[in-house]
Amino acid sequence: MSTIVSSPSAAPTTDEAGYLRRLQRPTGPVDVVLDTDAFNEIDDMYAIAYLLRSTEKLRCQAIYAAPFSNRKAATPAIGMQKSHDEILRILGLMGLSGLSGIVRRGSEVYLADEATAVPSDAARDLAERAMGYAPDRPLYVVAIGAITNVASALLLRPEIADRIVVVWLGGHAFGWPNNREFNCYQDVAAARVVMDSGVALVLLPCKGVVSAFTTTGPELECHLRGRNELCDYLVDVTTREALETSGKPTWSRPIWDVTAVAWLLDGDFMQDCLVPCPIPEYDDRYAFDATRRLIRYVYYIKRDNLFQDLFEKLAR
Repeated sequence: MSTIVSSPSAAPTTDEAGYLRRLQRPTGPVDVVLDTDAFNEIDDMYAIAYLLRSTEKLRCQAIYAAPFSNRKAATPAIGMQKSHDEILRILGLMGLSGLSGIVRRGSEVYLADEATAVPSDAARDLAERAMGYAPDRPLYVVAIGAITNVASALLLRPEIADRIVVVWLGGHAFGWPNNREFNCYQDVAAARVVMDSGVALVLLPCKGVVSAFTTTGPELECHLRGRNELCDYLVDVTTREALETSGKPTWSRPIWDVTAVAWLLDGDFMQDCLVPCPIPEYDDRYAFDATRRLIRYVYYIKRDNLFQDLFEKLAR
């Protein structure tokens, strides 16, 4: 259950008006880095391709491999390396192997506490890269896995909090009975670091919000099959994974991570609002304090609008 608490607010920004401007959807092309546990679930693969096919708005500067551990990876280090390799595979399928130089390996372990960074190529790259941006011209960080790399960068260089905007798919909707969500519970310390850092944060909850962004086998076959090598790969891996996890010939599958990329785009894809930043606790719940800084909270996904744009771009 979620609770309401009284605690010190997160670190304030020096320019409140500038902070609120960073919480607005950007206009014009922007620089983006993507932090992804690409081998964990098939939705990361869609998100990578969607970002790289949205060049009218998004200029991808780097892609970071995030750690994860589950049935596909016994340790976070294995999960990170498999994610790194999957990112390169997607680039190859898209005919973009020349971009392999922007891919960085991330953390091999989760944060041990809320004060100690986990050094990695990804964390160091983000910490240094962000210093080239400014509060009125931030770098956008789309994070669709455990947020270890981003938290480590903020611990390495706390001053980048005013130079980046973090768009994170993590946690569940505030009204959900618990907050035991994969991207959050793997590294709660990292989530707490980010949410206490003062960084401009856009939060896309999974269960109760983004869980509405689902597709099915017949829909994928209709819109993607035969369009190109990437599309055939996505249809095949989605179908295989869905059948393995559901065990039923009729299935639907959330493609969660695409929504984090879509928040930066200009289409009519979702609805959001400003809310006080929640506090991720170590017992799979959120605590709330009305005095904490505002973040942007996505509460509704316009599923059909977003899938139309996604399918059109993937099929190019």
